[in-house]
Amino acid sequence: MLKIGELEFCDKPVFLAPMEDVTDPSFRYMCKKFGADLMFTEFISVDGLIRDAKKSLKKLDIFDYERPVGIQIYGHIPEAMEQASLMINKNANPDLLDINYGCPVKKIATRGAGAGMMRNLALMKEITEKVVKSSKFPVTAKTRLGWDSESLNVEEVALLLQDCGIQAITIHGRSRVQMYKGEADWNLIGKVKNNQNIKIPIIGNGDITSAKNAEEKFNKYGVDAIMIGRAAIGKPWIFAEVKHFLNTRKHLASPGVVERVEYAKEHLQKSLDYKENKRGVYEMRRHFALYFKAIPDFRDTKIKLLSAQTSEEILEILNFIQEKYGKYDSNFFEDYENNEN
Repeated sequence: MLKIGELEFCDKPVFLAPMEDVTDPSFRYMCKKFGADLMFTEFISVDGLIRDAKKSLKKLDIFDYERPVGIQIYGHIPEAMEQASLMINKNANPDLLDINYGCPVKKIATRGAGAGMMRNLALMKEITEKVVKSSKFPVTAKTRLGWDSESLNVEEVALLLQDCGIQAITIHGRSRVQMYKGEADWNLIGKVKNNQNIKIPIIGNGDITSAKNAEEKFNKYGVDAIMIGRAAIGKPWIFAEVKHFLNTRKHLASPGVVERVEYAKEHLQKSLDYKENKRGVYEMRRHFALYFKAIPDFRDTKIKLLSAQTSEEILEILNFIQEKYGKYDSNFFEDYENNEN
């Protein structure tokens, strides 16, 4: 059984990755509905947090129904990271605190935060020690394989983080330079997991898009948990599919259009509950684009859906989708996904 601090998880747990402008409370609600074992907030800039920036503070919102849940922070100044940790101690109540050493985005990584920290292990050590010492919550970290193909130092990083008191490490199987291109290298993730000096849980992340390859990651590389990111956007039921397959070795039926419309409506309502109408509608667009991804001859309807300005417009379009495309059932989507994977 996997343990992180006092948190205990089932065998082969499946986690939701932190994603900027994606893993807000409405999306987390949907992923929890389908069985995500641990979820994370959007990652939070410590600079924004200690300046009391409204957007950053809003990301601290956590609801009891989504537990266990972690807050992820990033930054490159040790004192700011420590201060943010203390603020979270005072103003939020997550189940754990995660340090982002993996974000590849240029404006973050090139200033030394996120995956940029892979090139400055002395600074990584200083920051990690300060956060661990100041946090009353278990501290974990998320990282990449290295900066580029010539500096894949994740094994060294994992040992350093363990020595600093990190209680679990998530490894995304790409370098910073790769961004999200090419295939994730799980061999290096497995090498870290099987290093006899690594005593803390290793969570694997990257290219988990189906129940079958989720099972493969567990069985082939021995990771303690897997983390799903982009594959859950527009498909929060992937957690139910993966967990069902791991438990039964049978595939769970993929939802057809009728069910997808109902899930989209539920997701929209949760977004509106949490945000004002305009923002709640706007931030749903990336999800709607993928809820109905496989439907043939959908371009015009998709454009209308992604350009709708109000919740009333969206609900009208969703009802139209259900009526016009309702014939596309579970079998249709399963065939599509089998061909895609």
